[in-house]
Amino acid sequence: MQRWRSLDEMPAEWGRCVLTIGVFDGVHRGHAQLISRAVKSAAVRGVPSVLMTFDPHPLEVVRPGSHPAQLSTLTRRAELAEELGIDVFVVMPFTQEFMKLTPEQYVQELLVNRLHVSEVVVGDNFTFGAKAAGTVDTMRELGRKYGFEVDGVQLLGEHAVTFSSTYIRACLNSGDITAAAEALGRPHRLEGVVVHGDGRGKGLGFPTANVAPTMHAAVPADGVYAGWFTVLDDPDFEPRMAAISVGTNPTFEDGRRRTVEPHLLDFDGDLYGKKVAVDFVEQLRGMRKFDSIEELVEAIGHDVDEARKVLTSQDV
Repeated sequence: MQRWRSLDEMPAEWGRCVLTIGVFDGVHRGHAQLISRAVKSAAVRGVPSVLMTFDPHPLEVVRPGSHPAQLSTLTRRAELAEELGIDVFVVMPFTQEFMKLTPEQYVQELLVNRLHVSEVVVGDNFTFGAKAAGTVDTMRELGRKYGFEVDGVQLLGEHAVTFSSTYIRACLNSGDITAAAEALGRPHRLEGVVVHGDGRGKGLGFPTANVAPTMHAAVPADGVYAGWFTVLDDPDFEPRMAAISVGTNPTFEDGRRRTVEPHLLDFDGDLYGKKVAVDFVEQLRGMRKFDSIEELVEAIGHDVDEARKVLTSQDV
């Protein structure tokens, strides 16, 4: 799969393509449906499939400071898109100038003159152009004018719930990572770097990797979770089972500093500075303040046993 940081990286000999457009945060099951439609249509037409996303998130430019919690990094989105068969993953810089393009300028300048689209595949709630004035119907009208087809796909959902990034964020905020995983099609992943912490877990007999998440990362609600821990910059590192504490360590702290601290089962090694991923599989309990260190240690031991039970039957 080719990865472009803008349309300036497009090859000079570029021909036609099938394009799907969106933020695609999380590349959840609804996104996967769109991407698969684009990939299949491109195969039938004998042209490349292209996914166009944006950086930064459009809301951060439209309303600075309103960046939503991020379900996946751009690198992760590219990996997932590649698994679904996309040929080209292009990240458009979302600037003030880009934001001001009218719907017709957007289509004519980007989709027609630059990408030479044969077909555009989008969700039926898709909007584009200045002040989000363009809709799927607008895109169809412009498609008839400029000679490309438009596939407006009904959003995927189950049990009267539409799968969306907003819905998944709400699930994570409530600690319902099972519902989040159902909509994502896999466990929610948090990426970050292991940094030095207080070393308190090691003193209690349960050393943890203090993970500093990437900016804007969607961190699940406070609690203890079973999950998998992976070192992203070490291809030889096998994913490890983990009991993951998310919260403010209320037994010790004043409730202000929130941390993500996985305890890796059956592991003893140096992880400082490593780029890692934590995949949340099941919530074991909510966050509690304990009256004594002994009670806390007993609870952590129980958490570790429960995490092992949950994960021994799980595939990574």
